[in-house]
Amino acid sequence: MSNEKKNNFHLFYFKTKRSLNICLFIFIIFTVLTFPFVLIRLWNFIQRNSKFQQVTKLINIGQNHHMATEYSKALENYEKAIVIQTKLFSQNHPDLAKTYNDIGSIYRDMGQYSNALHYHNIAFDIQQKTLSSIHPDLSTTYNDFGSVYIDIGEYSRALENFNKALHILQKLPVHSDLAKSYNNIGLAYFYMGEESRALENYNKALKIYQETLSPIHPHLAMIYTNIGSVYSHMGHNSRALENYNKTLEIYAKSISFSQPNLALTYSSMGLSYLDMGEYSKALENCNKALEIQQRYLSPNHPDLGRTLNNIAGVYSYMGNYSRALQTYNKALQIYRKTLPPTHSDISASYNNIASIYLRMGDHSRALKNYYKALEIIQKTFPSIHSALATSRNNIGSVYSDMGEYSRALKNYNKALEIYRKVLPLGHPNFATSFHNIGSLYSDMGDQSRALENHKKALEIQKKAFPSTHPDLAGSYDRIGVVYSRMGNHLRALENHNKALKIYQKVLPPTHPDLARSYNSIGSVYSEMGQHIQALESYNKALEIQRKVLPSTHPSLAINYNNIGAVYYDMGKHDDALENYNKALEIHRKTLPSTHIEFATSYNNIGLVYYDMGEYSSAVENYARALEIYAKTLHVAHPHLAAVYNNMGLACTHMGEYSRALENYNKVLEIFRKSLPFSHVNLATSYNNIAAVYSHMGEYSSALEYFDKALEVLRKNSPSIHPNFPTTYKNIGEVYMKMGEHSRALENYNKALEIEEKSVSPNDFHIGEIYNKISLVYEKMGDKSEAQKYFNKALQAKQRSNSAIQ
Repeated sequence: MSNEKKNNFHLFYFKTKRSLNICLFIFIIFTVLTFPFVLIRLWNFIQRNSKFQQVTKLINIGQNHHMATEYSKALENYEKAIVIQTKLFSQNHPDLAKTYNDIGSIYRDMGQYSNALHYHNIAFDIQQKTLSSIHPDLSTTYNDFGSVYIDIGEYSRALENFNKALHILQKLPVHSDLAKSYNNIGLAYFYMGEESRALENYNKALKIYQETLSPIHPHLAMIYTNIGSVYSHMGHNSRALENYNKTLEIYAKSISFSQPNLALTYSSMGLSYLDMGEYSKALENCNKALEIQQRYLSPNHPDLGRTLNNIAGVYSYMGNYSRALQTYNKALQIYRKTLPPTHSDISASYNNIASIYLRMGDHSRALKNYYKALEIIQKTFPSIHSALATSRNNIGSVYSDMGEYSRALKNYNKALEIYRKVLPLGHPNFATSFHNIGSLYSDMGDQSRALENHKKALEIQKKAFPSTHPDLAGSYDRIGVVYSRMGNHLRALENHNKALKIYQKVLPPTHPDLARSYNSIGSVYSEMGQHIQALESYNKALEIQRKVLPSTHPSLAINYNNIGAVYYDMGKHDDALENYNKALEIHRKTLPSTHIEFATSYNNIGLVYYDMGEYSSAVENYARALEIYAKTLHVAHPHLAAVYNNMGLACTHMGEYSRALENYNKVLEIFRKSLPFSHVNLATSYNNIAAVYSHMGEYSSALEYFDKALEVLRKNSPSIHPNFPTTYKNIGEVYMKMGEHSRALENYNKALEIEEKSVSPNDFHIGEIYNKISLVYEKMGDKSEAQKYFNKALQAKQRSNSAIQ
């Protein structure tokens, strides 16, 4: 290397070294100057990160409290998180929206739906400002809105929000969240009574889960449970159980499932078995659910209360009202400890407790609890919520049972008015309302309006349910009862048999509803005087009940009463008393001493003693019945009228005519207050008063009341109604006593003509009329005609005896 080059090299090196020294000097000065600022930034970063961790911790704690139903503690933690987040973020940060949504969900579970909507709206406002219109977080909020609207019964708004969530998710790659949306939509349709569309959406959700998740994923299990619930509601309990069992199979193979969800599946299975009338299996599955929940949930978790409610429902169907009441009260105690006082689960508990008091005949306590439920519902839900309609229907049922028909009708109409505002016209709840109104009109004696309402209910059910749904059978049974009360026994049998065929297709052979159906058929045969067929049907019912119900179930008592009534009609007084006393014995073991079923039994026993000519014993039992009815029923209830009427009959036979008139006038007073002018019972009342005047020899007064009876019958009854021949026979007897034989014969012939045209001619009654006509001809001196009708009477009696045997 040349010297020049060497010099250049050294020069370069030197310059470089000097520059480096300068750089090092500058760097050291800069570092010394900026180090405090770096420390500040690092400290800020550490503090900010600490606050993020604090937020995460608070939210996690809040979620845990939420899951444990410790709602106030959950809210406390979320609110602390919000305070920190508002300092960390701008007011429109998406993370804030998530926290507001969580708070909304807590308020929803607390039953504070206005607060829930308020917080979901705050979240929604933030998301609209900061996120794209198809961001998945927006779909979550729409689903949250929908869930609240489901709870408050605004199903169309719920569906609208669920569909908005679905619209967003459909634009994104297929994900399990899409299945959740279909599941939510299915839920909305289920509550709207559109089971087929509910199933359609649940199956879409199922398909996505099957394509995207493991075959033993818990989400699949939940969908099978939901599908099972739809089938259960449709009356397809075998298909419901099939889906519930698929759920159980998944849980048996999965290690990540939720034990409380398993409990819910067992509860659902229990309810299906309840619908099938398999009470022991229902109780077994509900108890399995309870055992799981007691192991994995806090002792006051609301799910425990719900399972206890299901168990109580089974006890109620089994007729064990004391256990049912005890269990319903346990559920209520849990709700009171964990839920706000206006939560819908608490109102549901009051409704359940009221239903037991109603079955026990304690109307005042039933009303007290139903009104407690109504008060909560009015505070919690909008003024046209379907829960209000249910509450009005419940209150109406108590007033109906008490015989306060105007108050019952007022409540039933309020329920119907609400349903018209909140539900689609074909919803099954309309059928419930129309049936309630129809049964009420039937009890009031207005059978044409009763029939009109029951048929409206049937038309709704035909469109909403498959042709073999048990609810359709229930409708046919109700229609059959109305036709029976109208005296049209053939149409009554036709409808009861339609009901029976449905039950035989869809229910197990020992289901209690089959027993009820046989009872209904037996009742019609009994009214037709076909005692053998009646007993056959009642005994079929009894055979089923003995297999599936406890020996002290109230339904058994009802059946013993029915069988007793047939034996009474057949004149087999000992058999009648034996069965009536069996019913009375069951009542003594299961019901409070003032229950109206006791009064029914005492009245029935009184009827037997009356028929045996033991009038003082009859009056004694009637008095017992009156004492109970006076304590439990409205002063104008038809049951009171019936017993006063029976008392009047006994007093008449004892020759105590003034006492008989006193009782008959009480009957008339009740009927005038509670029944329309043209009700057939008014005709019966006029007939009875006329008969007493006839016994007293006051024939003009007797004829006056018989004419009133005929006037009533002509306005509302078919020309072949059995009360017509009875009244004409009675008028004929008065004219016989007055010696006006031609007018007596005229009325007897009118009675005979109607009896012979009857859809089910009664040979015994026809024989009676032949005998009376024979006596008239004898009084008139026409021996051949007298003998002719006497022979006809003998033949009719022989036919009647053959039918009984």
